[in-house]
Order: sequence, then C-alpha cells, then structure tokens
Amino acid sequence: MERQQIDQEALRKRYNPDGSKLRHDQLELLEMLQFLADICKRHNIRWWLTAGTLLGAARHGGFIPWDDDIDIAMFKSDYKRLEKILRDLDNDNYVFHTMQSDVEYVNTFGKFRKRDGAISTKSRRYNYYKWRGIGFDIFPIEKTNYFAARTASVIYNNLQHITSYIKWGWLRKPLIRIIEVVCLGVINTILRLIGLINPRGEYHNLLGTGWPRESYLAEDILPLGTINFEGVELSAPKNHDAYLTRVFGDWHKMPSDDAIKRAIHCQEYRDEIYGKEQ
Repeated sequence: MERQQIDQEALRKRYNPDGSKLRHDQLELLEMLQFLADICKRHNIRWWLTAGTLLGAARHGGFIPWDDDIDIAMFKSDYKRLEKILRDLDNDNYVFHTMQSDVEYVNTFGKFRKRDGAISTKSRRYNYYKWRGIGFDIFPIEKTNYFAARTASVIYNNLQHITSYIKWGWLRKPLIRIIEVVCLGVINTILRLIGLINPRGEYHNLLGTGWPRESYLAEDILPLGTINFEGVELSAPKNHDAYLTRVFGDWHKMPSDDAIKRAIHCQEYRDEIYGKEQ
C-alpha cells in the first residue's frame, strides 16, 4: 500500500509556526528534555521517547505539529533511581511533580515540570496542583499482562476521578491518600501476581497509570537506538516501528481534521489555531 504523502511545511504553518505560543512551548519542552537527558546520561539511566512523541519523531521528524507534550518511558528500576535523583534536585526552574511531592497530583507517573507559569486547561484537578507550569511525562513500565494493566487503570483512575469533584481540601486530600493505599498498595499487589501470567513477556505502563494498550516487548526496546527529533538525536526503542504499529496501527496515516482538533486539550493553543469560539 502506498503511503500517504505528508506536507510537513503546510502542517507547521497551520498548527505551530515560528512565533506561535505552541511552538515556543514545544521548544521549551525540548530544552527541558535535553536537561533531563543529561542527568540520565550521567547516572546511566535508560530512557526513550514513547507514545505521541515517538510517533512525531518517526512521522514528522519532531513534534506532532499540534502536540503540546513530550512523553518518555523507562523501566521501573531506572525510574526509581531517577525519582531519587530528581527528589534531591535543587533547581530554581524545574521540579519533579509526583504524588509524593504534591498530594493533589494523583498520577502514578511523574511529570518534569517548570515551577513557574500555568497553562489554560479545563481540567478540574489541575487547579489544585502545587505547580502548574508546562512539563512532560515520565512513564515507568513494568512486566505485566494487559488484564492486570487495564484492571488497575480502571479501578484507580475512576476512584481518583471522583475526588476531583470534592471542593473541600480537608476531605479531598485524605480521601486521595486512602485510595492510593487501597489501590496501589493492596489491589495492585494482587494484580501483579495475576500479571505474572505473561507468556510474551509484555511490558505495560506501571499499574494504575492508564493507557494499558501501550505495550512493549524487550526485544523491540533493547538495545536502545536513537531517532531524530527536531534536529537532535534522542533515545528511542530499537524497533520503534513495531511499537508504533502495535499502539497506533497504520501510524504513517494522518488523522482527520476533527480528530486533530479533539486532540488539542489546551484552550490557549486551540484559540491560537482555530480562533476563539463564540
């Protein structure tokens, strides 16, 4: 089947031209990623581009033009080492945003974030955060099966979603912690045993993270390679095509205009691209 020809220049002009707010933030995220990559290199921590960021690198040579995020992944053991390093990081600009550093942050993965600034979003949870600057996600992965990954995600995320509707911090915060103990400490311990039934040796996002269909095989990841991203060679799975095909299907194909519009969650970027809706 002949692949769809993509006019990269037209996409840049449409969604993230030079001088736009989105392009400014994309380049700032790239600078942050390079800062973190240097830390990982000094401490021999393995990481790689994943999800939409890896898709953007493979299909567009950098950011998906309308994307406002960066996603990286690493093995759970490497994540634990990085978490300790970043917890002790004394930096005026950046912070590692986790459930340990902010009770209101309920994600099981961390976000490397700017301390200052804020993005415009309709997320109810975001308004409670200690830090609200732009940042990117760091996903730890563990060996488990799809059933365990999906079950953990459904239970934990649905329960925590309820807490975002509670206006009173005195009630919301302890309830968040109770859900973490029950789900991450008790339920996930059982699900990890179920996850041992894993003949293919699949890796999924850490239990409770979400996106259970995103699966890895060790032979597709290691040894890590590199891929060009915005003119910089960054770490990537050895066989990124296998991962992208498993997650996105025909990843060479461009989404529809409606799908692109739905994918832009930040109101500020939506207004910049489409104009303010009356």
